[in-house]
Amino acid sequence: MKKSFLSIAFFATIIFSSSLAVKSEQKYFAISDTSKLEVTPQVLYDGLNSPWGMVWLSDGRMLITERSGEILVFKNDKFTGEKLSGVPAVFAQGQGGLMDIKLHPDYKANGWIYITFSKPVGELASTAVVRFKLKGNQVVEKEDIFEAKPALKADFHFGSRIVFDKDKYMFISVGERGTQPKVQELDNDHGKVHRLFADGKIPKDNPFVGQDGAHGSIWTYGHRNPQGMVYDAVTNRIWEDEHGPKGGDELNLIEKGKNYGWPKASYGINYDGTILTPDKQLPGIEDPKHYWVPSIGPCGMTIVTSNKYPGWKGNLLIGALAFRHLNRVTLEGTTYKSEERLLQDKGRFRYVAESPDGYIYAVTEGPGTLLKLMPKKK
Repeated sequence: MKKSFLSIAFFATIIFSSSLAVKSEQKYFAISDTSKLEVTPQVLYDGLNSPWGMVWLSDGRMLITERSGEILVFKNDKFTGEKLSGVPAVFAQGQGGLMDIKLHPDYKANGWIYITFSKPVGELASTAVVRFKLKGNQVVEKEDIFEAKPALKADFHFGSRIVFDKDKYMFISVGERGTQPKVQELDNDHGKVHRLFADGKIPKDNPFVGQDGAHGSIWTYGHRNPQGMVYDAVTNRIWEDEHGPKGGDELNLIEKGKNYGWPKASYGINYDGTILTPDKQLPGIEDPKHYWVPSIGPCGMTIVTSNKYPGWKGNLLIGALAFRHLNRVTLEGTTYKSEERLLQDKGRFRYVAESPDGYIYAVTEGPGTLLKLMPKKK
């Protein structure tokens, strides 16, 4: 993998470090000074319990998922005190539980809402997707769309995010669940990004359809724990971030049929300090567009399309769990340019999204808050 070049006024030596690195180590990040926009985090609610995803409905309600299996209902930036009923049972152990939530691109016409979650399969669990409609706050017309196979005992690295592209294909990120070598094999769903029709059927032009033993839903492979993914409608690109081991968190551009290397190539090392792999790049392995050492714990992400944040349009906003901040990443085409740390120590940023009226919202854990980013008026 080619090393990312950091175009900033000062360049710091990159070292290996734990994802639990202390603040003093943050000097190893590239920091952008291209925008002096100030934002103030307005706390809208501080009673969240391990939030994961959020989405706005056409009737003005906002839904926030919690890993325990709850979906909370907000309206006018306030918690209504209501929750959805009839949500599928989740495997709420370890890192598992209810995770992402997305609307079908034609939601106003068809009413479909999609959730990802760790599904209990006997004593095992699997990353799964269900779609449903709402009747008031009641979940109705539930349909199973996807289940990563095989189900496994591990209670970590489930992924998982959903995005839809301009052609209304659905992309699902699935973590490797500790399988490591199996990630490089196409006879299982782990450590992959999958592409499906909105009803769960497999498109015939997926890259591995018809290949002996391969799962046809696979779009890309070689991922570790992809917890962030966003579709850029302007450029028709999908961006993904994933957790490395000890160091080596990645920002990737997701492209058809490509291998992203885990665990054959990585900038990270094992948690005990031993060498995971001697290779940072290999033939046939797609380079990350950027990597973080030490690990920031990248999670949910969005791309800014709003005019409310001067200088931010087209930037990626990425939640950072380990360093407890929001990352604003600037790009030049598909090339990483720089980043800025925002809202330091406001919590472990699990997800960030842009509302229909153009404001940026974020959810954190430790503390569990819903924040609205208010641009400072000049």
